[in-house]
Amino acid sequence: MSQPTTGLGIDIGGSGIKGAPVDLDSGEFLRERLKILTPDESGSEPVSEIVARICDHFPEAAGGPVGITFPGVVQNGTVHSAANLDKSWVGTDARALFTQAVGRPVRVLNDADAAALAETRYGAAKGVHGTVLMTTLGTGIGTALVVAGRLVPNTEFGHLEIDGHDAESRASSGAKERDGLSYPEWANERLQRYYRVIEDLVWPDLIVVGGGVSRKAHKFLPLLDIRTPIVPAALRNTAGIVGAALAAAQALEMP
Repeated sequence: MSQPTTGLGIDIGGSGIKGAPVDLDSGEFLRERLKILTPDESGSEPVSEIVARICDHFPEAAGGPVGITFPGVVQNGTVHSAANLDKSWVGTDARALFTQAVGRPVRVLNDADAAALAETRYGAAKGVHGTVLMTTLGTGIGTALVVAGRLVPNTEFGHLEIDGHDAESRASSGAKERDGLSYPEWANERLQRYYRVIEDLVWPDLIVVGGGVSRKAHKFLPLLDIRTPIVPAALRNTAGIVGAALAAAQALEMP
């Protein structure tokens, strides 16, 4: 089956749920995205209702694949962690839940994984045929690994134990703010140690840095002394939606 040219991507986050139809040739939105605030009661029923509302908002995407990101580990459509949503999600078959809610098959994947797929196809890692590591620096550290264009799902390298600490508790941008670190202090004392450990584990050809702090990448990336080329993400806040739509389209090609 040939890959469709359009898809619908929906990105579930702790503060907002947003979606848009995506041109899979260019990675661009076909219409302005719709964002709905994540409800305080963020269990499966209210979230799935919002997902269905977003699908209904884009009737032009009714015939295409639907991809949905989730902020946690997702294995074969089932949620195994939920950092920023109700803990009742753990153990939920999200793929079945959302398929029933929207009335058609969906693909559900981790949000960092979706962002990495988007950056690999359309963004900062386009044309890199080896191993791409994506790290999203925020409250914690999300990670994703793409090898020769194929996603290795659910890497949790933000939780590596480094020098006796959970890595994200020291190296995330949340840790930078909590500890009142300058960009040079954060880069030299925290990030460099983290990236040197992780590059020795997976030997990436490129590291892509996402998260809101990537907008200020010029303040810290040039300070890092590591062997791997490291660049800021290109798609920024569109990456989750774009990657979700792309992942859903790729799933149609699988036997």
